[in-house]
Amino acid sequence: MQELTKTELIEEIKHLISVDGTSVDINQNYLEYFTIEELEDMRNDLIFKKENIVAPTKEYVNELYEKLSIE
Repeated sequence: MQELTKTELIEEIKHLISVDGTSVDINQNYLEYFTIEELEDMRNDLIFKKENIVAPTKEYVNELYEKLSIE
């Protein structure tokens, strides 16, 4: 797997934090204090959380749709 630079990791983290997929503003100086390993851990944690939130939400929305659909 290709190693990402700090800047690339920070951009990926900003994208993962956003709600609509656009980049969000994070104090760049704050993120510069983290090591590459810490940034990778943050990114992996965000990916895990998004994956585990999306599935139940999708199920819930599908259930609502079925209950509310008029036949």
